[in-house]
Amino acid sequence: QVQLVESGGVLVQAGGSLRLSCAASAPTFSSYAMGWFRQAPGKVREFVASISVAGRRTNYADSVKGRFTISRDNAKNTVYLQMNSLKPEDTASYYCNARTYYSDYPAMSRTNALDAWGQGTLVTVSS
Repeated sequence: QVQLVESGGVLVQAGGSLRLSCAASAPTFSSYAMGWFRQAPGKVREFVASISVAGRRTNYADSVKGRFTISRDNAKNTVYLQMNSLKPEDTASYYCNARTYYSDYPAMSRTNALDAWGQGTLVTVSS
């Protein structure tokens, strides 16, 4: 089972930028599609972005489209989420996720298939 560790969450002012990282333990990282989800206090977890195995395809939630960019470095077993023009409503814990297929996103979960999660990293955007 792949293990995922997120980092980069901090307190930032509205309008600022931040880059989250997610390091994977599995040497087969390059065979997984990857995604980012977030969960704000008192709200359900929601899809943020996903990226295909080779990084050629990406998908974003409407709420972050044009502001966030997902990317990956398969040589470093790492996926990134560049967040620009941050808003207070972006405040949430951000979770990295690994799945077998790019088409497995943006579903909240997958059963009987790979669906690995990190522990989350907290992003707080002050107004």
